[in-house]
Formats: sequence, C-alpha cells, structure tokens
Amino acid sequence: MAGPRKIIIDTDPGQDDAAAIMLALGSPDEIDVLGITTVAGNVPVALTSRNARITCDFSNRKDVKVFAGCEKPIRRDLVTAEHVHGATGLDGPELFDPETPLQPAHAVDFIIETLRNEAPGTVTLCPLGALTNIATALTRAPDIAGRIQEIVLMGGAYFEVGNITPAAEFNIYVDPEAAEIVFKSGIPIVMIPLDLTHKVLTLKARVDRIRALATRPAVALTDMLDFFERFDVVKYGSDGGPLHDPNVIAYLLKPDLYGGRMCNVEIETGSELTLGMTVVDWWQVTDRKHNALVLKDVDADGFFDLLTERVGRL
Repeated sequence: MAGPRKIIIDTDPGQDDAAAIMLALGSPDEIDVLGITTVAGNVPVALTSRNARITCDFSNRKDVKVFAGCEKPIRRDLVTAEHVHGATGLDGPELFDPETPLQPAHAVDFIIETLRNEAPGTVTLCPLGALTNIATALTRAPDIAGRIQEIVLMGGAYFEVGNITPAAEFNIYVDPEAAEIVFKSGIPIVMIPLDLTHKVLTLKARVDRIRALATRPAVALTDMLDFFERFDVVKYGSDGGPLHDPNVIAYLLKPDLYGGRMCNVEIETGSELTLGMTVVDWWQVTDRKHNALVLKDVDADGFFDLLTERVGRL
C-alpha cells in the first residue's frame, strides 16, 4: 500500500479555498500536504497568504508550511474579487493574526525545489486560483514538468461559460497567459470547471450538517460559507452558492464521485471579448490533441458527506 498522496496546494483564499485546505488537512491518511503556496487572485497576495495561515490555525495545523508567491499575473494587472469574498478575502468568521508562520522562501522556489527533491511522478499540484505560480515555476525550471504526477485544478468553464466576464471563469481570466503555459505543458491535467462546481451547492441542510459538528473548524467554515453564498444566491437565484475549490481535493480522495472526458482545452489570450475563455473541444470536433480530463458530473451529496466527515476530523 502506497503512502498518502503528496500534494502542493496553490491557492488564493477565498472561503471555498479554505474549505479545500480543511478537506485536505482533515485527510492525512490519503493526502500529505507538502506545503501551501499562495498567489494573488481573489485578493492581493499579502491577504491570501494571511488567509491560508488563518485557515491552518482554524484547522489546528500550525505546522503546515505556507509560502507567499507571485503578486501579479505574468503580463497583466491584477484583477481581484472582493465583491465576492469581502475585503479580507475570508469574510464571515472573526479573523485574527495567525500563529502559523509564513515561510521565508518564495512559493515558486518552494515548488521548484520540492519537485526536484521528491521522486519523479510523486507530487500532484492542486491550483485553486490563478496559475501564475505554476506557470512561473515551469518557465523558470522546465525540468520540473516531467516530474509532476498531475495537475488537478479548479478553473475554466465550457457550458456554463463565464462568471467574471460573459466568456471567462475568474481563475483563468486573472492570468490567461499562465493558464496557456500550463495547458500547453504536456503535464497530465484534470480540469474542474464551473460546469461541475455549479452542481455543488451550499444548500442550507448541507451547511447545517457541518455547523452541527460544533467544533472550531466547522463553525469557522460555516461562518465563511454563510458569507460566501450570499453573493451567489443573489447572482444565480439558487438556494446556496457553488462550492468550487474543495472539489479538487475531493477528486483526489474519491475520484468515483466524478465523471468527465478527455478533451483538448485551449486558452484565449488575444481577444478583448473572450479573454481567458477555456475553449473545450467537448464534442471532439477538432483533431487537436487531448490535454486535459475535463470533469462535468459530480455526486454532490457524496461530496458534502466527505467534506462534513473530514472537517469533523480536524
């Protein structure tokens, strides 16, 4: 029996990012979090780094190594999403100065060194935000591409199209050039788009089950989800908002909850109208090479059962 799967979580917390971190940290038998790297996205990198550390505190895991990464996209000005996540990026619970320390090394250096030091094909990258850190690492150290087991990312959309512009999903839109580098890298990719995450809704009954755990991590998470969903309920008219990022971790834990197909995915970087669009050849109408497993189907109840159980272990 192999040991737990080694992962690096690359993230811009974000309430749903915090849920993903909690799910990973609550699953030590299956997942070994080698480190958390932060990137500018939902809020600037100083805040995403603080929020990642606060989440580790909430999870009773102050031993987790957190590294701050890129402050802005490769070629563009930073676009943020305080309108969704609040001024702190983690609005909802009462926040505090975290005890989990920030490591002195840069996130990109940590990614490169970790991939060079661990056995080839044993580390999975789990990007939950813009792909700036990952693309920068691949550009700076091309030798690491062949050492990555796979990249499982939340980003993009096809049938659901865009949530920050009519055509683009936020994570890809923030740094489309970085996304293009990653999707052209030849590394095995699993893409978890809005088409899937919009089926994973924070219905009141589901959130109440987590709240009923009555532990510090559970209360913190439900406070975050209560805040986070208010924006989506107004926007989508649903009972609860989509919970995007934890699906990356849930897929690693229980891939049988998910279904999709191998596709070609290209990233639009030139058009003002559709910048950041993930052009997914779902119907296989081109002969472009498959470069991603694009997930579309999910057992949402099974996902929330898993999230509730693992948050309960923290």
